[in-house]
Amino acid sequence: MSSDEKFLDLGFAKLDTDRKRRTGFAEVVFCQSKADDYLVEIYKRLYEKEGSVFGTRASEHQYELIKELFPEVIYDPVSKILVIEPKEKKERIGQIAVCTAGTADLFVAEEAAKTIEYFGGNALRVYDVGVSGIHRLLARMDEINKSNVIIAIAGMEGALASVIGGLADKPVIAVPTSVGYGANLGGVSALLTMINSCANGISVVNIDNGYGAAYMATQINRLAVFGGVRNE
Repeated sequence: MSSDEKFLDLGFAKLDTDRKRRTGFAEVVFCQSKADDYLVEIYKRLYEKEGSVFGTRASEHQYELIKELFPEVIYDPVSKILVIEPKEKKERIGQIAVCTAGTADLFVAEEAAKTIEYFGGNALRVYDVGVSGIHRLLARMDEINKSNVIIAIAGMEGALASVIGGLADKPVIAVPTSVGYGANLGGVSALLTMINSCANGISVVNIDNGYGAAYMATQINRLAVFGGVRNE
């Protein structure tokens, strides 16, 4: 532990053990590309500190590694979330709508939805409501608008965020995905569409960043429920 006990220095990593006090959210592990021994030690130390651990972009191999130490760990192959749930769970608050244009976007959507749920919010899943069959979206808009914030996830041309932004009375967080054919440019076309949207109330995160969208949405959801007073 550092001299001021605000981070744990492992040599290969400095775990931010003070983050939950500062921000209301404990540190999350980005699992991709981490060496096996490093990942195991990080999970071990964070669990000792927090009693739970949430990791993103994990592989099946990493799941098997962590499972040897923590048999209760849960892995979702769609979202690639690797989580050790807290033993005592609080009641979830508010509602965040997670909307996708297509089924191919679910890997990003489930990363977002599971992040929302881990951090204590309710995720309303509204999947496969893209603009090629816009009646599917319109049939759910009343339900979507009951949410405190909306996440709109789309690849291809990324038009879903603009459509929802023009219909909703809540803030919209747009997530471009890498789903699409060659001219999609790995999600760049959807990113540019969302950044250039003429609909109001839209913010945009990086390509495939379901976690980042969910974190921001969770902050908005907490503000809506608690009015800026932190819920511990």
